[in-house]
Amino acid sequence: MMELRKVCLRSAAVITAGVAVPLGIFRLSGSAERLRRFAESSGRLTVADRSSGTEKAAGAEVSAEKEKAYPQSVGASSLELSLTLAPSEDEPEFSSSEIPSPLPAEDMWDELPYPSPLDDRDGVIERFNFGYYTDDGYFDLPSGGQVRNCTTLTEEYLLEQAAEGLPFDTDISGGEPLVLIYHTHTTESFELTERDWYDRDFTGKTTDPDKNIISVGNCICKELDAAGIPYIHDTLVHDYPSYDSAYGSSREAVQEILEEYPSIKVCLDIHRDGIERADGTRVAPVAEINGRSAAQIMIISCADDGSGNIPRYMENFRFACALQSQVESDWAGLTRPVLFDTRYYNQDLSTGSLLIEMGSHGNSLSEAQYSGELLGKSLAVLLS
Repeated sequence: MMELRKVCLRSAAVITAGVAVPLGIFRLSGSAERLRRFAESSGRLTVADRSSGTEKAAGAEVSAEKEKAYPQSVGASSLELSLTLAPSEDEPEFSSSEIPSPLPAEDMWDELPYPSPLDDRDGVIERFNFGYYTDDGYFDLPSGGQVRNCTTLTEEYLLEQAAEGLPFDTDISGGEPLVLIYHTHTTESFELTERDWYDRDFTGKTTDPDKNIISVGNCICKELDAAGIPYIHDTLVHDYPSYDSAYGSSREAVQEILEEYPSIKVCLDIHRDGIERADGTRVAPVAEINGRSAAQIMIISCADDGSGNIPRYMENFRFACALQSQVESDWAGLTRPVLFDTRYYNQDLSTGSLLIEMGSHGNSLSEAQYSGELLGKSLAVLLS
């Protein structure tokens, strides 16, 4: 299997120039209140009217520093916080006998070409900064960033857990890989230029690795490389031709890599979001960082739903909080709140397993790649 994998392994001693979501199955905790709120809000996305200025929930105070980082604060009166703001990646049940063997990205280049031309301006893209949240269910991390708690665990308990810091050591002196970057939905792609319209023929998918999420992973890896942090970038195509078996395919690949390289502590499944209104308007989450437009990112950390499927999920959560705070400390406003919810996404495979959404299908490729660069820099600092 390993000969089919394009593995980019770099050690501290070798620093090279660089390397080249619709609703699915939620493992909900069974909370009737959460089910009710989901049923009421599913399928709706209401974005604040930015022309009216900054809006705050009644009685909420937002610091000048946060006002500077975020163009607007978000409260219940300004933004409907349905799960469409953090759509579940499709995660169908699968049987191992039904999972096709994934192929390396270089062998799939022309299977699903990026469509051209895309000239019909029959869809709208709205650029929006998901700012500081004042609603119940959100809380601040002391070192930066926020968490959206969709579980029954208390804010106080989660803050105690977050304060514990990284759940693993980050020794790279032996030169063995510490980080695995992979892409369950490998074909996810972006607009090629920044604009306020899209062609409805654009499905947001391609097997061209220069134009899909692999290129964003390359940007992350380049920064790890520059910092001397050993990593592996798995570029197997897991979601084409079989999208439904993607999580089963990536699971098998990650398990095999972890078996061969037990030194790996961090497993990041890099995706791009798909935020779309009922009328077809695509929302591109953006932030201005150092005078450039970047795609906002969202970290998803999965809580166990009581079944024991993710027995050490709190260690993943600690890592998510540490990474969120590092990114926000380095690049204020780049992140959306950590989504902490009873989902799965193969996060039982290590205690450093997270899913990260790099913008949405309304963002430009360059915005997403820039965010990959920024995330890579912050991850390198955190792990160093």
